[in-house]
Amino acid sequence: MQLGLVGLGKMGFNMRERLREGGHEVIGYDPRPEVTDVPTLAALAEALEAPRVVWVMVPSGSITDETITSLADVLAEGDLIVDGGNSRYTEDGPHAKLLGEKGIAFVDAGVSGGVWGLKEGYGLMVGGSDEDVARAMPIFDTLRPPGEQADGFVHAGPVGAGHYAKMVHNGIEYGLMNAYAEGYELLAAEDLIKDTQAVIQAWTNGTVVRSWLQQLLAKALKEDPEFDEITGYTEDSGEGRWTVEEAISHRVPMPVIAASLFARFASRQEDSPTMKAVSALRNQFGGHAVQRISESG
Repeated sequence: MQLGLVGLGKMGFNMRERLREGGHEVIGYDPRPEVTDVPTLAALAEALEAPRVVWVMVPSGSITDETITSLADVLAEGDLIVDGGNSRYTEDGPHAKLLGEKGIAFVDAGVSGGVWGLKEGYGLMVGGSDEDVARAMPIFDTLRPPGEQADGFVHAGPVGAGHYAKMVHNGIEYGLMNAYAEGYELLAAEDLIKDTQAVIQAWTNGTVVRSWLQQLLAKALKEDPEFDEITGYTEDSGEGRWTVEEAISHRVPMPVIAASLFARFASRQEDSPTMKAVSALRNQFGGHAVQRISESG
């Protein structure tokens, strides 16, 4: 089928290639002239045959809002927009309402696969009406991994369900990554372990902790055995925070995911105010020594 694709970054660019390899006609728009197929969103709309399907793959938040609002002005009744970015699920209802007033349908799609999706396929979690999801199924079927549809695609529910499922998926991802990273640090700290990378590599087959993330950790250690080329500063893209907020709202205990989120916050502190306060308290009640800034070099 024919598809308009807005946003040709790391994910969108590879998605365009996978869809084209799958036989679809994809017309992409991106502000960067070196990757775009058309100069403007209006030109994208003109290049597509009605009724149009346009996939939005841009950063969540204001950029997604602006893109959907702009598309609403150039698309027409009977068209369909798929938001495949990491939007918060609470934004999907307002977007669907805005578009629905103009007769434009809306589907939200959580997409997982990162830069490996071009080759391996993308895990997809979508929300929307049965009719709207069915309309975009040729696209979903080409993007998802090969094999059983249920093993790489889910119609999770009405509008908002796709991004809610992706939010929880990414929260779980936070916890998994932190567990693997803590295990790596302990292995690296023990003199008995002569090759940390080899141990993690050996977990790749047969063990109960094997996973794609574990394989990627083994790969990263092979490329940079001591992680000398990077710092521990770790950003978060929002989904972990939203997952913890939802856990609080639903009174669902989520200590692992919450701890992994807070670990990312800690990674950005050059010197922890919390630990400074702990050091000061130990000195106050017990006379324990503190390290003065002038002493630390």
